[in-house]
Amino acid sequence: MTEILPTTADTTPTGLDEHALTGVLATIAARAEEHDRAGTFPFAAFEALHAIGAPALTVPVAYGGRGAGIAEAVELIERVGAADPSVGLILQWNFTNHLGMLHPDSPWPEELKELVLRSAAADGALINGLAVERELGSLARGGVPATTATRLPSGDWRIDGEKAYATGISGLTWFTVTTSTAEPQPRIATFLLDRSVTGWRVERTWNHLGLRASDTQSVIFDAAVVPQARLVDLRDPSTGTAKVRRAGRQALPLLLAANYNGVAVATRDWLVRYLHTRVPTALGASLATVPRFHDRVGEIEAWIQTSRALLRHAVASLACEPAGALPALAKHVATTTAIRVTESALDLTGNPGLDRRNPLERHHRDALVGRIHFPQSDFVLADLGRTALAAGRAVERP
Repeated sequence: MTEILPTTADTTPTGLDEHALTGVLATIAARAEEHDRAGTFPFAAFEALHAIGAPALTVPVAYGGRGAGIAEAVELIERVGAADPSVGLILQWNFTNHLGMLHPDSPWPEELKELVLRSAAADGALINGLAVERELGSLARGGVPATTATRLPSGDWRIDGEKAYATGISGLTWFTVTTSTAEPQPRIATFLLDRSVTGWRVERTWNHLGLRASDTQSVIFDAAVVPQARLVDLRDPSTGTAKVRRAGRQALPLLLAANYNGVAVATRDWLVRYLHTRVPTALGASLATVPRFHDRVGEIEAWIQTSRALLRHAVASLACEPAGALPALAKHVATTTAIRVTESALDLTGNPGLDRRNPLERHHRDALVGRIHFPQSDFVLADLGRTALAAGRAVERP
């Protein structure tokens, strides 16, 4: 059965031409299975997105972009995620980096920021950050990178080491690399690299169950020389490489939530189409007429609407509580909802749901990957628990 394009994932303007966007999303959805099977980077998807200005959605107008904010980015990522969440994941990292460098407390030098942002508007250039290492895990959990940056006599820097989970690496124009400095008292250094830099290579290690087209490979650095002018940030580790949830750093969980809400919406839309077209001979009518399916689809709809409402509430909350817990909670709810929705749809459809000719099994595999993105559910729930326990302790008892 052919996958249908989600029709109800979004009703809010994104700042892009709606007719053109709808056509691009249809094209992305049509090729999602092909890229999933081959595990290939969706170059055509990003060429089409660039043609309508999507990679520069959050780039200020002064730099040639659309000047949109986090709310518009969330709306767009939810729709792209419904078409192909691998494309959505790569695009959301691009937006996360743009929004981060635009925040008032960003350490980015103006000339580097302008270089990246103008290239996004002019060429559709994508950016992502390479920070994770297999032994270290996420910097958000603490620790110092094993990847090193050594200052050369010329004043430039030499980078050596390995980074894991470099999402979208084959299609990136820019990527930041977070390292420790080769000094008696190591500092944390972040550099901006582009594809012209020598001394690095991609190692194809991405062999995951879902989001197979996200091109989340490993990158090996072997004496990659980076000019001093490409140093983005240099700080003492004690200032908090783990402080990912600082004020103004809430784009990531919100955009991840949007991507996985898209998976849930795509699942629901396919399921509805399937129930309308599946007519068992013993029933003589479509499965959509059977009351028990009404209840189950209603349950799925309730989960989706709850997750989407929480996400939009979390976006709105940034205005008054920029460092609040709602963005992380929205990500937790969205990822668990996507898994729950796909599992329920598989339960309802049986063998057809597991058949690779249908997209449902792919939606389920993609939903499962949501568990690995920071903030992970254990982090979110533990934080919420500590807050609730602390509040309870502060309550005066009789």
